[in-house]
Amino acid sequence: MEIADLRKSFGQGEARQDVLRGVNFTVEKGEVCVLLGPSGSGKSTLLNIIGAIDKPGGGYVAIGGDKLQDMDEKHLTQYRRLHLGYVFQMYNLIPNLNVKENIEVGAYLSARPLDVEEVLTTLGLQEHKYKYPNQLSGGQQQRVSIGRAVVKNPDILLCDEPTGALDYKTSKEILGLIENCNRKYGTTVIMVTHNEAISQMADHVIRLRDGVVRHNTMNQTKRTAAKLEW
Repeated sequence: MEIADLRKSFGQGEARQDVLRGVNFTVEKGEVCVLLGPSGSGKSTLLNIIGAIDKPGGGYVAIGGDKLQDMDEKHLTQYRRLHLGYVFQMYNLIPNLNVKENIEVGAYLSARPLDVEEVLTTLGLQEHKYKYPNQLSGGQQQRVSIGRAVVKNPDILLCDEPTGALDYKTSKEILGLIENCNRKYGTTVIMVTHNEAISQMADHVIRLRDGVVRHNTMNQTKRTAAKLEW
């Protein structure tokens, strides 16, 4: 993935706010890349542009050499369906579907889905697969959200503050599951966080502040999610 001179602003005239001000970096296939920065640094906006949820005001995102800005809406929909998995801070599960059915929704969107039962086992959800979202804890709901994204067998897993609503112990479990998906399936992970400690589990750390990349580093002392502390 190549991000080149990416820019984004909101508002007009004196109310204009430049959220991204010329962002440049690349992400290699199979990396865990963390976008790290304080609130207002532009990291979620950047993730939404990578995910084709929002459009840039300038510059481009290219996946395997194909620029998103050159795709029409039909091809962007295909890009989102076939190549991306989304994990958000809010789980956005379908309340009248059980765990297994929520994960199957992701499988239906893919031309090459993973086995649903295997994903349930990997995420420790087998014993909960017939429960509904309102019967689950926050951590269990986030597991289902990850399952729905991963079962698509996406090239890229986009995670926007996936532990933001969770306690410390559950957060580490969720990070471990994301780490496991990266290792097991070779999925490229791009994760937004403001938690400095989480950057230690990344291969690649992009530090953002005020809409620009302040540091772009490869992590030479990568730690497992289980060993993270904050």
